[in-house]
Amino acid sequence: MKAAVFHKIGDIQVDTVDDPRIEQSRDAIIRVTSTAICGSDLHIYDGFIPQLKNEVLGHEFMGIVEDVGSEVTNLKKGDRVVVPFTVACGKCYFCQKNLQMHCENSNPEHYGPDGGLLTEKGGGLFGYTDLYGGYNGGQAEYVRVPYADYGLHTVPESLKDEQVLFLTDIFPTGWSSIEWGELKGGETVAIFGSGPVGLMAQKSAWIQGAARVIAIDPVNYRLEKARRVNNVETLNPDEVDVIEAIRQMTNGRGADLCVDAVGMEADRSLLEKAKAVINFEKGTPKVLELCFQAVRRGGIVSVVGVYGTPFDNISIGRMFDKGITVRFGQSFVHKNMNHLLDLVVQGKVVLDDIISHTLPLADASKAYDMFKKKQDDCTKVVLKP
Repeated sequence: MKAAVFHKIGDIQVDTVDDPRIEQSRDAIIRVTSTAICGSDLHIYDGFIPQLKNEVLGHEFMGIVEDVGSEVTNLKKGDRVVVPFTVACGKCYFCQKNLQMHCENSNPEHYGPDGGLLTEKGGGLFGYTDLYGGYNGGQAEYVRVPYADYGLHTVPESLKDEQVLFLTDIFPTGWSSIEWGELKGGETVAIFGSGPVGLMAQKSAWIQGAARVIAIDPVNYRLEKARRVNNVETLNPDEVDVIEAIRQMTNGRGADLCVDAVGMEADRSLLEKAKAVINFEKGTPKVLELCFQAVRRGGIVSVVGVYGTPFDNISIGRMFDKGITVRFGQSFVHKNMNHLLDLVVQGKVVLDDIISHTLPLADASKAYDMFKKKQDDCTKVVLKP
């Protein structure tokens, strides 16, 4: 089969690789009909998350069931399914607590309680390095899905792929970022980053009761997209002092909830890059720091942007003085899947309006380069095997 394979930093090629096969009794083989490039894929592409050997990338994918293992009795060949990006067994301590991203059984070689830089990581992820299970991802013609009887979700035939594809990751991730903010209705939400996850967080903020949604991003075409598809207010940090602007918009207090939908790959100055090298850091926590400044006293900061390393000189004093609550982590995809699918079916949310490019899988290398360099107003790329 054909698949988008990571070879080394900055090098992704569409190769011919072995077809997947049933390996465990709870497996399924999926023929991929649509897959997408996520901002998190760039963390591998750019070397922010280390991967030393070839791996098929991609954790946003859906398709048709081709084969199932002997224990998979709730699915059959021909079923149309979406696949959560977290690999979860459904039976362990954490899965039973709806913390499937911390599944104790899906990452046996590198799992542990510590959550260190290179050791004792969380549960398995599709196409996201050996540290998270070494599972081949869905930017391919076919993929093996472990624990398919628990993880796979069927979707209505009446909906096209693009309407439900983002249930795999970015919509649940955006949703969780707002859910963690505990909105009661009427709040101001400031969302840093208007990439795919930021755009989904904006949609989620309106649905969950925000009265005002502010999008912050240094790329104007992304801000234009946010205004057009999500009807939000926008701020460009290269053009205005966003902290002062947010405070002026909130009677001097700051936003009730700030969302970091950027993570460690925020734009950096040469001085910031030099500091990172000296401190053995990957990327920068500058967006996290902006959130701490922009949130009101007693407010909540929600972090769904990825951070992979320790960082020096985080402003813990500001967090303490302002009494900020901070929530980090991967989203509750499995827990929220049925509810979010219902929102799509009922027409209460539109997900496919963020797509800027649809390309064949054969163009994956070109697509990664375009997405990375933000060329041709690229917001979200869907690949078709």
